Amino acid sequence: MTNNDILKDQMVAALEKTLGIVTKACEMVGISRETHYRWLRTDEVYKEKVESVGDIALDFAESELFKQIKEGNITGVIFFLKTKGKKRGYIERSEFDHTTKGEKINVSINIAGDDLNSDDIE
Repeated sequence: MTNNDILKDQMVAALEKTLGIVTKACEMVGISRETHYRWLRTDEVYKEKVESVGDIALDFAESELFKQIKEGNITGVIFFLKTKGKKRGYIERSEFDHTTKGEKINVSINIAGDDLNSDDIE
């Protein structure tokens, strides 16, 4: 195992401890932010490990939210219902999905300049 491999493992562990805060993790390991971002660009395994740290941070945030809900924090309850309860009608506004599920939209527009006059344009 190379020194860089050891530092990368330490960096992933530091990111887990800081819940993904790069600057603090870099300080803990003793590397620059530039080194971390270079590793992200050049080492796919490192990148995957770092991206998995985001799930740890999200899990932590969700567990904190559930603690707040259990304690009767109404803001936490409302937030949860607005984000997770949309299918049951807990929304403030209607949301519409206007995507074509990956299908391309083809639109043909024929504009003939000689067919228009200034009276046709508002």
